[in-house]
Amino acid sequence: MEEKQLHDELASIRSLMERSSKFISLSGLSGILVGFYALIGAFIAYKMIYTRNGMFSTRDYVIADVPANPDTLVNLILIALAVLTLSLVTVILLTIRKAKKKGQQIWGRLSRTVLFNLAVPVVAGGLLILIFILRGYFSIVAPASLIFYGLALLSASNFTFGDVRYLGMLEIILGLIAALMPGYGLLFWAIGFGVLHIIYGSIMYFKYDG
Repeated sequence: MEEKQLHDELASIRSLMERSSKFISLSGLSGILVGFYALIGAFIAYKMIYTRNGMFSTRDYVIADVPANPDTLVNLILIALAVLTLSLVTVILLTIRKAKKKGQQIWGRLSRTVLFNLAVPVVAGGLLILIFILRGYFSIVAPASLIFYGLALLSASNFTFGDVRYLGMLEIILGLIAALMPGYGLLFWAIGFGVLHIIYGSIMYFKYDG
């Protein structure tokens, strides 16, 4: 009986320490939904761009032809913004719900620290990607977005679930591979922001949310 009571007290202390040093309100379900949003956005972009001979045989055409079609470029940017906005709203709402459930402060020191460590690489990467687009370096956009997103996850993983670190490393590796294969950016983007998010979100959901 005393052993069980000691075990419960230790578990309570461990939970309290984790709550005070880590932001544990990230939702696995939000990761799954963000992955689906990314796949839907990638599919729409695919139907918009790869209209001639298929995905793999037209990569050179895609890189060369997008600058000549500003309407296509604008539509692609709008799709990306729509996916980003929907993803942010989903993450915020589900994080707030989980924070309330766990009794963790929604806008406290930990959440601000996580947000800051995420925002710096993401904003820097976003501005660099914007410069790439303005200068016509379209083949670098997908690799750069994956790499900077991975760096953001690595930075934030010190203040939340350690599992986030592994997702960040995979995103960086995928971005580097995408840089070696220009013309396949949309495919790697779909894998990184879609498939990996769904896998990561599912693991997080069953590990921490279930």
